[in-house]
Amino acid sequence: MNFHLEQLKESVLNGESSYLEFLRVPTMSAGLYRLAAGELDKQLPHTEDELYFIVQGAGQFNLGDQNQHVSSGSIIFVEANVEHRFHSITEELFIFVLFAPAEYSNRTHVDLTGQLELK
Repeated sequence: MNFHLEQLKESVLNGESSYLEFLRVPTMSAGLYRLAAGELDKQLPHTEDELYFIVQGAGQFNLGDQNQHVSSGSIIFVEANVEHRFHSITEELFIFVLFAPAEYSNRTHVDLTGQLELK
């Protein structure tokens, strides 16, 4: 399989979601996440480990009780179930996201309110 970043960015910009998953196998999944300058990152902790690579843009990132500046080239590891989010986005962010195992693989149930029940 071969993917091209510019085509993925175009798909995210033209899509209904700010996240485009473009690869899924049982052991991992990969996607491109876009956040506009000033946008609020509404994600909740995931049940899988994550790796973020900032392809483009700049802002701040909260990981647990740590806050750090991120920009093109930054790489961030987030352990499963740890609170995290991007904020104070000053330049549109395009973020390569890698989940291992594949996103939601460790989730067992979502109730009607959208709250996760973990294994």
